[in-house]
Amino acid sequence: MHLSPARSTLRRIAGLALAGACAIGTPASTALAETRPDAALATPATPVGTPHDFDFEHGRWRTTLRRRLQPLSGSDAWADYTGTTVVRPVLGGSANLVELDVSGPQGRIQGLSLRLFDTKQRRWTLNFSNAASGTLAPPMTGGFGGGRRGVFYSTESFDGRPVLVRFVIESTSADSCRFEQAFSPDGGTTWETNWIAVDTRE
Repeated sequence: MHLSPARSTLRRIAGLALAGACAIGTPASTALAETRPDAALATPATPVGTPHDFDFEHGRWRTTLRRRLQPLSGSDAWADYTGTTVVRPVLGGSANLVELDVSGPQGRIQGLSLRLFDTKQRRWTLNFSNAASGTLAPPMTGGFGGGRRGVFYSTESFDGRPVLVRFVIESTSADSCRFEQAFSPDGGTTWETNWIAVDTRE
């Protein structure tokens, strides 16, 4: 996934989502009822990035996605989706646009993630929106540190309490990648995964 879903149904995510497929992201999630930065939480340090971190992901992908239905509630009920993710380079390749479209018994998720590279900070921002919200969620920030695994964080609010959101994007082979989003209600001591997407190149 690509998108980071955290807000209302994907979040952003990515993560975004993203977040979710090789893209978005991201993604933060289908889960944040309310998304806003919270100064009470410190965002963990992240790896640096390069403008070509996401070159591996350009193209069209087959996406399988799992979403936890009730994050941070003690429930282990999940929903499954399948569909596609398309990742397009923009701004000469220094940014990319991810489109996620998946469906399952719980309905359809359509998400968009714009990933932008900050040349001064050497970090990416993942900027996610789902079709239902019509707005961008707060950006996640991070990078790949020269490797195949990117880590991104944001601070948000879920059910009225501050949470850290972590989104991990991993290139597992030339033709596959994996996306995972998790929430931490205790400043990063414990994490609960709520979004897992696997992309396979079509």
